[in-house]
Amino acid sequence: MKFLSPLALLTLCGVMAAPLMAAEEAPELTGCAAKKQGIVNQIEQAQSRGNAEQQAGLEKALSEVTANCTDASLKKERENKVLEAKHEVSKRQADLEKAMKNGDPEKIDKRKDKLAESRKQLQEAVDELDK
Repeated sequence: MKFLSPLALLTLCGVMAAPLMAAEEAPELTGCAAKKQGIVNQIEQAQSRGNAEQQAGLEKALSEVTANCTDASLKKERENKVLEAKHEVSKRQADLEKAMKNGDPEKIDKRKDKLAESRKQLQEAVDELDK
């Protein structure tokens, strides 16, 4: 009888773990495939909300992505976005330094906030580049 309990427990654990292992094996989509899947998900949400105008716009976007998206062009687009964000950070940094030379605390705080926002956008662009 003691032999049956560990065997039953082992079998139960194996059955319970199978769906988890299957979920881990599914590869994450990248590039144009991920972009298409994101649009498909948005279309489904628009359908569920009954938003026909949004659905039509998303279906047009999906057909554009299907027709024109290549992983190389998407990567280039994302690289350009990173370059633009880096430029914006540099510009904001210069603005902050200028405000600090002038010594106006209100302008300094405003420039710090804008620099922080630019850095956040840069990080988002870099994160998007990896997708």
